[in-house]
Amino acid sequence: MVLLVQYTLIFASVLMLVALGGCFSEHSGVINLGLEGIMVLGALGGALVMNLLPDMPAFLMVLVTALCAALFGMLYSCLLGVAAIRFRADQTLIGTAMNMLATAVSTVFVSSYNKSINPDNTSSTLQYIQQKNAFIVRIGSFEFNWFMLFAIILLALSWFVLYKTKFGLRLQACGENPQAADSVGINVHKMRWAGVLISGMLGGLGGIVYILSGVSEWKFEVGVAGFGFLALAVMIFGQWKPSRIAGAALLFGFFRSLSNVYTGFPFLANLGIPSTVYNMMPYIISLVILAFTSRNSKAPKAEGQPYDKGQR
Repeated sequence: MVLLVQYTLIFASVLMLVALGGCFSEHSGVINLGLEGIMVLGALGGALVMNLLPDMPAFLMVLVTALCAALFGMLYSCLLGVAAIRFRADQTLIGTAMNMLATAVSTVFVSSYNKSINPDNTSSTLQYIQQKNAFIVRIGSFEFNWFMLFAIILLALSWFVLYKTKFGLRLQACGENPQAADSVGINVHKMRWAGVLISGMLGGLGGIVYILSGVSEWKFEVGVAGFGFLALAVMIFGQWKPSRIAGAALLFGFFRSLSNVYTGFPFLANLGIPSTVYNMMPYIISLVILAFTSRNSKAPKAEGQPYDKGQR
């Protein structure tokens, strides 16, 4: 039971962070389907820091790793910003291309990095065996990860920013009616850039949290196993609202955690269900839930629509 709670919370933290990132981007009017790729680049930035700086104090390790993951995610999200905001390209195609590019780039980069250290090592795997301990506090048999706390803090901060600040209200205005927002002096392009960059920051953080969940090395050619798309399902099921996103993340995180711990429950283990079914379960659940709830979804009205000031 302890392991079930532990994995549920860590997977929910990943989904919450990435879904909140998508929430900021879509509230500004830009659909970010590239969250999967942003997670991969965020994971790469954090893993490189842990690999290059293994002897840092625990507090600095957590801080620097989180900052680098967020920075890599923000930088990669600039591709979406330039293409979607500056050149008004199709946002769905951009996100798809970003997802494919990220895995390829990270695989080539890590392979080259490993080869520069050891010519016989051309794998796409980075290890962080000892460094991982900096992120974990053991409370009895429960492993508390500092990123669980980060996720809660950023959830509360996201709610406050979106609903209690001038910035958040302007951001939402740009996703609902950019022409009206522009007419009262709001710079729509700047607000959309802000939404995309915040999305990149939170997506990058989600990437490093994901690869730290239970393993001590990561093979970058596998990407993040569709977690970016699962986070999009969490965002839609959560109706683009931070409080509902938190509940949706816990639900999907619970189903994802079953694949890690089902053998510890005799009832589930004796059913004889293959482990691959448990791995598929969160994605199957997402399809079922969205099939019944997407009709009533209230997405930002102007999401995905390039803004042309001349059309006011």
